[in-house]
Amino acid sequence: MDGGRVTIRDVAARAGVSIATVSNVFSGNKPVNADLRARVLKAAEELAYQVDRAASQLRSGQARVVGVLVPDLDDVFFTSLVSQLEVLAQKDGYDILVASSRDDLGLEQSRLRTLLAWRPSGLIAVPCSDAIPAALRGEVGRLPIVFADRVPPEGSVVDTVAIDNREAGEIAARHLLGKGHREILVAASSLGISPIRERVRGACDLIRATLGREPTVVELGSNADRGAAAFLHWLERNPQPSAVIALTNVTTLSTLSALARLRIDIPDPVSVVGFDDYPWMSARKTGLTAIRQPIAEIAERAWHRLRARMAGDQGPPEHSVLQTGLQVRDSVRDLTVAATAGAEADPEILPNPERQTASPKAVH
Repeated sequence: MDGGRVTIRDVAARAGVSIATVSNVFSGNKPVNADLRARVLKAAEELAYQVDRAASQLRSGQARVVGVLVPDLDDVFFTSLVSQLEVLAQKDGYDILVASSRDDLGLEQSRLRTLLAWRPSGLIAVPCSDAIPAALRGEVGRLPIVFADRVPPEGSVVDTVAIDNREAGEIAARHLLGKGHREILVAASSLGISPIRERVRGACDLIRATLGREPTVVELGSNADRGAAAFLHWLERNPQPSAVIALTNVTTLSTLSALARLRIDIPDPVSVVGFDDYPWMSARKTGLTAIRQPIAEIAERAWHRLRARMAGDQGPPEHSVLQTGLQVRDSVRDLTVAATAGAEADPEILPNPERQTASPKAVH
């Protein structure tokens, strides 16, 4: 070596194998004997060799790179999804290129153009909106694409993987109603995103059918700090709810932060059902009851469909809908127990949750 960039020829010389053998080890194009593979990897490590992916792509005509686009890398849900996809891609011999749109349509177009410039083998995207991003419209049918998480309920022209968002909202509302709560506030991020609309719809339809009145919905956005400020502002100007359904992990953080600033305890006087289930939710003094999304399964389904498309599957788009579950902890107060205890103490007082003050009906 002359002190310049380490090449595949240098690795081959150090390992005592052919250049073709080194190429096959790193490309996965042909199987390599385990002993030879170990020698190549050891030599590469000793020489601090880095694979030149661009050169490999030009030589082979096939990229071993997949693009992944998410709205926000500050959101734990999306970083968890990326982490799962990275593991799956690595097992199949692929690298991933990750970009964040910051939930901005203009930036989304720019990020997608950058990803496409790498000529990836495929793309997994969580779009900003319900529509196919403009940068991808000419790629449909040519480039394998899978949409995850944010997908229109009526389907898409590409493969999609999402949860049953309406059912998720229903599960949260049913749990609170079953515990005797009647003043339930629904905290959404943005009603401009179809999965959030479906979660709101699921929760509100059940609350409306059970109580006969319109539930209150507040939009807090996708930034935890700004959402906390918005919710604090709402709480200071409206009757206090007995429970809050927070429909994303970010709105869950916003809700908890606003309640903490007002020194409002959980679950008494305000109960909370959050969204997504992360270790910090059970590490709190009062563990948080939450809707659990199957992130690992979402990633697996999305990668499975992309691999099938990259392998030549030309079938019609497939739309996978996964189920959520409820992780019950201590953040929801059981008002039916309190009502029963009060009735036993005073036989003249019977539990009648409908006598509580109705919450404001405006959607903010």
